[in-house]
Amino acid sequence: MTSPDRILGPILILDDIRDGRMHLAALLIAPEGRDVPAPDTGDGPAEMTRLADLAGMTVHRARFSVPLDRPSSYHWNGSDYALAGLPEDGGRLAFVSCNGEEHGDLDRDGAERNAMWARLGAEHDEKPFSLILHGGDQVYADEATHGHPLSEDWPDRIPRDPSRADLASLRDHLRARFADRYFTLYKAPEFAYLAARVPALMQWDDHDICDGWGSLQRSRTYSPVGQALFEMAREAALLFQHGTVEGDLPARFRDPSGLHLGWSVSAPGLRLLGPDLRSERTRREVMGKGGWQMMEDETRSPCPGRTLVMSSVPLLGPRLSLLELLMVLTPRMQKYEDDLRDQWQSRAHRESWTHMLELMARIADHADQQVTVLSGEIHLAARGEMSLPSGDTLHQLVASGISHRAPPKAWAKVLGALAAFGESPLKGHKIRMARIPGQAQRYIAERNYLVLERSGEDWSAEWEFEDAGRSPALPL
Repeated sequence: MTSPDRILGPILILDDIRDGRMHLAALLIAPEGRDVPAPDTGDGPAEMTRLADLAGMTVHRARFSVPLDRPSSYHWNGSDYALAGLPEDGGRLAFVSCNGEEHGDLDRDGAERNAMWARLGAEHDEKPFSLILHGGDQVYADEATHGHPLSEDWPDRIPRDPSRADLASLRDHLRARFADRYFTLYKAPEFAYLAARVPALMQWDDHDICDGWGSLQRSRTYSPVGQALFEMAREAALLFQHGTVEGDLPARFRDPSGLHLGWSVSAPGLRLLGPDLRSERTRREVMGKGGWQMMEDETRSPCPGRTLVMSSVPLLGPRLSLLELLMVLTPRMQKYEDDLRDQWQSRAHRESWTHMLELMARIADHADQQVTVLSGEIHLAARGEMSLPSGDTLHQLVASGISHRAPPKAWAKVLGALAAFGESPLKGHKIRMARIPGQAQRYIAERNYLVLERSGEDWSAEWEFEDAGRSPALPL
């Protein structure tokens, strides 16, 4: 593990919004034993907590609050950092996902890897962002299992009955490997610049654990090795993505025990929902009882304005059952079955998919409420629409690949061809994969991020593409 030789941070995380203030956590990662100054908003130094010691480094957290409705700033270590706030009639949000790749991610050239982060930072300088929403695969931890005899061949081969000592050794190995990946990503200057100036809200997806977590065979995920992997991935996500530890979850999380990590944040005219599609996932269920109960409760909570739902896996898309059948019948393709089972549109999740769409419709049934879904995961950009019983339109905006290189354009065309047939999981309400303004294809194979902007009660969305540049604004 690579230990830091300087203090990294601050890395801002939105704990909650309440009483007209943004309550923030700031992570500061320092060499073990080094004094760490506390951020200061002018009201005195922030409360500091030592969260974890990890192989030569200590993770500290500062908690403080700033006004929600106007710009503010904080001071740390000789520098002032401006914060945009989130005014009721304005504000800009960035949405990103898939910050890495499955193989060799830590060995990539930094300037190439983080080119879109640099572009996002330059845009922030021109017109500041209020929040950055991270929609899944914040890290690609697939190689964390390498280098230990219990997990070296994960998930193809695993020991049946490992000893307690060997499992303890595996946990130590995984803890260090997860921390190393987060540390390496967070020290990248392109990422660090934004992280110190724009609070983040994150929700994990499979690569934050391992490729296909929850869609793999139960013999893998429920094995002692699989459970150790999940335990260490969850510990790392709580620490590095949410700035917290077991038993200390911020108020935005629905389940204080963290059995699922779904959260909700509300501000005037805006609600942000982050259902957890991984903690309780099985090959037959996308969410467990706790996750579904959270979403049911949110449909009964009127929140006038815009509800943004972060579904890490796209909620609107073409039916995939034909592709799944072909993969099952083709031995060389069976290893990709979990990738399709990850999707809401999988034949295994038809009931769950319909239920989630019904919940979106129930949110929109409230007066003066609109709902938009934000998704990532597929390494492509896309958008979808579905009419709702209320007469509104459910928009889905997919921005995937802030640093993951795009798949072949042929794959984008295959998905586009499938989408041309349409799909109607809710009777009478057909899903349509529409084209992003300015684009000829339904799915765009370029690295990208999404910008959401509010002006009064109106919202619009724009994609930033690595090669094609800016898309025309899409009214929502």
